[in-house]
Amino acid sequence: MTWVLDVHPHFGTVGLALAVLLAAYALLGEPILGRWSYARLKRERGQDREALLRFYRLTLTIEWAWTALVVILVVIAPGVSAASVGVALPGGSHIPEALGVTAYLAVILAASTVLYRRRAAAGKAIPGQDAVMALLPRTPAERRHAVAVSLTAGICEELLYRGLLVALAVALLGLSIVPAAIVAVAAFAVAHAYQGLTGVLGTGLLGAVLAGLYVSTGSLLLPIVVHVLVDLRGLVLVPPAEDHSS
Repeated sequence: MTWVLDVHPHFGTVGLALAVLLAAYALLGEPILGRWSYARLKRERGQDREALLRFYRLTLTIEWAWTALVVILVVIAPGVSAASVGVALPGGSHIPEALGVTAYLAVILAASTVLYRRRAAAGKAIPGQDAVMALLPRTPAERRHAVAVSLTAGICEELLYRGLLVALAVALLGLSIVPAAIVAVAAFAVAHAYQGLTGVLGTGLLGAVLAGLYVSTGSLLLPIVVHVLVDLRGLVLVPPAEDHSS
């Protein structure tokens, strides 16, 4: 199979240093910070009404900060363009298949949202929800922040974990596109270690699908769309089973 994504970035000294710093955060900092901040949220959520809002705001700040650094890297690195990190329109002969996969996933997400909302209304457990229960919004302000977090994660995480890490693995490790994408998928999965083993495996599966959409179209557009839809369902559209207010 011929992949549309064909990146051969040249980062330069300063650009490479910045890229390695971002990769180190993605590989080590995000898993550690994620576990620590989620554990803290679980401890504080019941006693502090602002705990979840602070968590959301911290998430927004961190993810847009690393996105700003990726933008700076693209500007300063001599051989790194926006397309090198996936900021391009989809192209290639696999667009029909990629659009079909995206549409199929959207239908599955919509159907599962309806099913899970009915289960929640009946007080039944939602598969996988226990792992992120402390993250789920219950007030209008929390839901607004959750929407912002879902949109932010779709954009910023795809740019870092798909766009930059794949390009860096090609440039620094000399990997071809598929092995580089596998490295990025593994990093993306580990970043969600706070959700436990099931969450890591589920995130890894999602990451593999998103990576497939990326390398087959040369663009992060479709991965971002799917990522946002998944996060909106998980955070916003399906309420906690004990919450019958929505």
